[in-house]
Amino acid sequence: MKPICTRALLAATSLAASLAASGAHAGATIPFGEDKSVSVGFGMRGSYANIENGAPDGSHSNDFNLDSARIFLGASLNKNIKGMFNTEWDGDRIRVLDAAAQFAISPELNVWAGRLLSPSDRANMAGPYYSLGGGYWAGVASRYGYNGGIFRGRDDGVVVWGNLAGGKLGYSFGAFEGHTFGIGSLTDDQARAAGLKASDKPMYAGRLQYDFWEAEPGYYGTGTYLGSKDILAIGLAGRQQKDGVLTTAAIGDYESWNVDFLMEKRLGTAGAVSIEAAYYDYDTGNAVLAEQGKAWSAGGGYIFPIALGSLQPYVRYQKFEADTGIDTRQEDVGVNWIIDGYNAQLGAVYSRTKMTRASDQSRFVVALQLQY
Repeated sequence: MKPICTRALLAATSLAASLAASGAHAGATIPFGEDKSVSVGFGMRGSYANIENGAPDGSHSNDFNLDSARIFLGASLNKNIKGMFNTEWDGDRIRVLDAAAQFAISPELNVWAGRLLSPSDRANMAGPYYSLGGGYWAGVASRYGYNGGIFRGRDDGVVVWGNLAGGKLGYSFGAFEGHTFGIGSLTDDQARAAGLKASDKPMYAGRLQYDFWEAEPGYYGTGTYLGSKDILAIGLAGRQQKDGVLTTAAIGDYESWNVDFLMEKRLGTAGAVSIEAAYYDYDTGNAVLAEQGKAWSAGGGYIFPIALGSLQPYVRYQKFEADTGIDTRQEDVGVNWIIDGYNAQLGAVYSRTKMTRASDQSRFVVALQLQY
């Protein structure tokens, strides 16, 4: 049997070759009048994973996965009225990811309405394409995307956001449908069909962030700037919904908050170093104890130039202490080959997950990311 690293290298080469031959088209913006345009793009993440005890006979599994395939569509009606419509492959079919009307009144005041990510921590707002190390790593400490709303952490609602103080103070506040905060919980429609007596209050979500060095304009965030900016930022996010957690056994109010930190400093021609950390507190009103508790995450990376792009080795640690007494920890060690910014990356990561009263599990993943 070939060593894991050899199998992973062969798998990555095969994956890259097959995806390069897929015939994906470059994105484009098509103008059709003054301040009127339509834009289209495509993104994908594919991976090979070698997972301990993942095969039916208990040996290591060898899995090829299409982790993400997205079509990005945008439109501009004029300088102030825009829209987005994005899709995502969920492993079985193509689903709506985002669909929102965007009213850009000024950099200080924007209103978005429809289906989108509600304000939350940096890890969730950055998503799989813009995080340190990439991929859907959130889910141990950062549980917003895992718990929230409809699909990939999205929710239906409206949000007001903007950037003040020269772009250094970012804010976002919104009201959303909410519900579905953990395994076993129900949506509002499911609770009504089950005959549960619960209110239907909106979920309120908000985020404040201050950038001490360079500004980070926009609604969404990123987990790393790949050495292009000097960032020192602190963010605070929170969510609340009356009767937000609905189960057949109990109804609870949902509350959560987190604080996150990112520092990324350029070191001249030597590259750049980044450090991130976050703390989380989740409360389901004792309705789902497995999703109630405290969590921490921390990570660090260093990016430096090579002949073809850059290399970015990194480490990350996550821990979630559930009120059931079951702790989940995950440790990641990886490296990304940054070929063309966020648009072309090849990465490898070794992860080990430990749970109370359960066997440890390790996995080795090689992933390719492309955006057009």
